Amino acid sequence: MVHSTTIGLTLLPSVLVLAAAPCAALDTGDASYAGTPKGRPVPGSVAPAPRLPLARRGAAEDGQAGIIRIKNLADWQGVRGNQLVGYGLVVGLEGTGDGQNSQFTIQATVNMLRRFRINVTPAQVQLKNVAAVMVTADLPAFAHANSQIDVTVSSMGDAKSLQGGTLIQTPLLAANGEVYAVAQGALSIGGFNFSQGGSSVQKNHVAVGRIPKGAYVEQEVPTTLTDGGTTSLTLRQPDFTTASRIADAIRRELPATGARATDAGTVSLIVPADQAPNLVAFLSRVENVTVTPDNPARIVVNERTGTIVMSGDVNLAPGVIAHGNINIRVENTPIVVPSPSFTKNPTAPLVVPQKDTKVEEKPSQLAVVPATSTLDQLVRALNALGVTPRDLISILQAMHAKGMIYAEIEIQ
Repeated sequence: MVHSTTIGLTLLPSVLVLAAAPCAALDTGDASYAGTPKGRPVPGSVAPAPRLPLARRGAAEDGQAGIIRIKNLADWQGVRGNQLVGYGLVVGLEGTGDGQNSQFTIQATVNMLRRFRINVTPAQVQLKNVAAVMVTADLPAFAHANSQIDVTVSSMGDAKSLQGGTLIQTPLLAANGEVYAVAQGALSIGGFNFSQGGSSVQKNHVAVGRIPKGAYVEQEVPTTLTDGGTTSLTLRQPDFTTASRIADAIRRELPATGARATDAGTVSLIVPADQAPNLVAFLSRVENVTVTPDNPARIVVNERTGTIVMSGDVNLAPGVIAHGNINIRVENTPIVVPSPSFTKNPTAPLVVPQKDTKVEEKPSQLAVVPATSTLDQLVRALNALGVTPRDLISILQAMHAKGMIYAEIEIQ
C-alpha cells in the first residue's frame, strides 16, 4: 500500500517595475505617430482628436460609471426605518417545541396563562408544543397606523422545528421601549423536517419562520423632511467628488435650490418658497436628477473563500509578474519483513515504513503588465499565468506593496 502526502508551496518572486510612471503627454492613440519627429503625423494621414491624460479625464470619459439617479445614490436626511423586537411564544407545534431545560419558556407560558386567570406553577407545566421565540421587524419610514409589516420569528430554545406553529400576540418595541407594532399569526417556514424510527429528513432551516403582513403598526414614527427652508441629502457611500457632482447637477437642473455639498456625505438644499406648499413634488424632481458618481478604485479580497472583487477603475503601473509553484510529494511505502523460517516461536511480521520524497517544480512564467486604466489587461495578464484565486490574492498584495497597482485593497 502506498500512502502519499502532498505539500503545496507557492513561491512568488518579487515584482519588478520596469518603467517609470506614464508620461503626461497627450495620447493620440494612432500608430501613424510612431517614429515621426516630435509627434508630427505622417503626410496624408488624418490626425485623430487628442485625448486628455488619465489624470485629467472625468469618469464619464473613462467609462467608470454610468448615469445614475440621485435617488439611487442618496437618501433624504431624516427619512429612515426603525428596528423592532419582541419576545413571544409559538404554540401548536407537533412535539417539536422547547424541552424542560428551557426554563424561560416555562416561565413565559405560566405568565401568559395568568393573564387568562389560570394559575399554575412552573413545576406543573410540561411543554412539548410551545417554543420561545424572538420576533423582529423593520418599521419603514412613513408607515402609518393600521399598516401591516412583515415579521421574522426565530427560535430561542432547543425547539427542533417551528413548522405548523402560530405566534401568540407579541408587542414589538423600538429602542426607546415604546410599542410600535403588534405581531400575531401562523408561521411560514419554507421547509420541513420529519423523523421516524431513527431516520429523519429535513429541507431548509426550520428554526426560523416569517409571517407576511403579520404585524399591525400601532403608532407612527415622526419624520421631518425640512426645517421650513432647507433639506439635506445623505450619500450612501460618502465621497467628495460624488457629493460635488450631485450639488452641481441639482443647481444645473433646479437653479433656485442653491444646492451645496457640506461634506463628503451631505448635500444641503434650499427649498424655494414657491415649492414649499408642494414639497413632495419638489423632492421627487430632485431625486430624479441624474449624475455620474465617482467611485474609488478598490479591490475586496476574502481569503477564507478565495473571492476577489475588483472595480473597473483600477490603475496600473508597468511591470513584470513572475509566478511559479513547487510541489513536494512524500510517499510512505510500508515493507513487510516476515519472521525467520523454521522457528519454534515465530514472531509477528515486522512492518518497516520506507519513505520517498519527490520535488516537482512547475516552470515559472512571466507576464508583462502594461500601464493601463482598465481592468481588462490586468485580468488577461494574470489569466495568462494560469493562477488560482488564492494565488491571485498574493499577487495583488505584492503588486500593491511594490506600487504597481493604484487601488485600495480591503481584506475581509
